[in-house]
Amino acid sequence: MMLKLWRRIPNSWLYLAGFLFASGLMGFGLYLQYVKHQDPCPLCMVQRVIFIAILAVFLIAATHGPKRIGERIYAALITLLSILGVAVAARHIWIQHLPKDQVPACGPGLDYMLETMPMSNVLKSLMHGSGECAEKGWSLLTLGIPEWSLLCYLALGFWAVLIAIRGKA
Repeated sequence: MMLKLWRRIPNSWLYLAGFLFASGLMGFGLYLQYVKHQDPCPLCMVQRVIFIAILAVFLIAATHGPKRIGERIYAALITLLSILGVAVAARHIWIQHLPKDQVPACGPGLDYMLETMPMSNVLKSLMHGSGECAEKGWSLLTLGIPEWSLLCYLALGFWAVLIAIRGKA
């Protein structure tokens, strides 16, 4: 019964579901920032950019209505972005679990870095993380933001692969 329903749903609706899920994650991130006043650290900002890229690919796929090869290309793009997101989230988790004496020092703000440093150095600094990345903010079921982000990256990548391997509706 569920398998028949799964096969009947058009791929564009499944891509739209991925887009809406990623959009909800971005909306929740903005809620935490502007309502709960939890400013994102550099690694959080990188993760947001990756979520935006994933939701953009899902939206393009939903509106494009790709054929078999296109579905695989979109799945590959989303999976690669998801793997990149998993790597950034894992780095963030690692920094949050470092002993206090091993946490990197806080660095300059992103605006300052973009104005004064070459882009390669900005990216390197962002990926390295800073002391603000070690702060634990919001959590649910003992998992913090980077842990939930990692799980969401895995879910979005898995969803894209499921769409690609299921075939046309």
